[in-house]
Amino acid sequence: MAAFALTAVLFAAFCLSARNDRRRFRNAVLLGLTLISFSGALLVQADRLPGWAVPFVLLVVFGLPALGVLAIGVFLVANGVTMVRREGAYLPNLLSLLAGLGIFAVIALVVAAGTFDSTAVTGVAATVTAVVTYVSFIFLCFLGYAFLYGRIKVRGDVDHVVMLGSGLVGGDQVPPLLASRLRKGQQIYAAQVARGGRPPVLLTSGGKGTDEKVAEARAMADWLIARGVPAEHVRVEDRSTTTEENMLFSKEIMRADDPGYRCVVVTNNFHAFRAAMMARKAGVNGQVVGSPTAKYFWPSATLREFVAVFWEHRTVNLGICGLLAALGVAAAFVG
Repeated sequence: MAAFALTAVLFAAFCLSARNDRRRFRNAVLLGLTLISFSGALLVQADRLPGWAVPFVLLVVFGLPALGVLAIGVFLVANGVTMVRREGAYLPNLLSLLAGLGIFAVIALVVAAGTFDSTAVTGVAATVTAVVTYVSFIFLCFLGYAFLYGRIKVRGDVDHVVMLGSGLVGGDQVPPLLASRLRKGQQIYAAQVARGGRPPVLLTSGGKGTDEKVAEARAMADWLIARGVPAEHVRVEDRSTTTEENMLFSKEIMRADDPGYRCVVVTNNFHAFRAAMMARKAGVNGQVVGSPTAKYFWPSATLREFVAVFWEHRTVNLGICGLLAALGVAAAFVG
């Protein structure tokens, strides 16, 4: 069982890191490395497995990823078409379509490298494959851990429920995406009251945009009050213009109320993990939970979140991509 020693070490490191703080991105990377190590250990031990188990292991390690890549490519292209039809052909709405087409472009490039006896084509294919493999690994780490983070439940009472703004329509109206966050916050509030806890403060967070008639936080607060939340249980943070400011300015209000406060931050599910990382960076004492998002909107929104996380760690990520690109070119020409 020595083949699984590295897997055990990585899994232990993941558990310790997640226990210390669930909001770290390194948790996602450790989880991904654990799964890769486990797959490699299974391959090493394949000759010791029962005969019936070997094809199953090969299918899991090689077959499912290959089929998964094709399935994801088809899904992303289809979702991209849906996004364009429903939301318009703006760059943020094209991400899933471009990602899906990119998958098929890489597959075509690899096939071309195996078909044509060209050092240049082989070099490009090797370089692109190395970089795409790394980016895909980071993305799957992000996606897998974001899914796990989204399953975390709010335990015990909290002092504040912070709801992040996301823009108004018509200058003063709460759109469906933002209403989803407010409903989630109201549910947390109602659940705490129902079990006999002290009513938490519902803290709406969002400033006034240049095209808005009122601050987002004010419109959000009015939405909650109109649906039965007592006005004395609602507070407004109306200075912030970014998620980072949402966290910092909300923290100021909560610490002024109680330096030992405990809170939960509400955003949409696709944004929860990145918002959690921002909350950790800002020193906010609380976890982040996600509210439901329209299924067709989720893939593109998740890709935007990943791009933002990838860019936030650009020094490491671009350095590794550059190194892989150089190694890919060198391997092709040396070979």
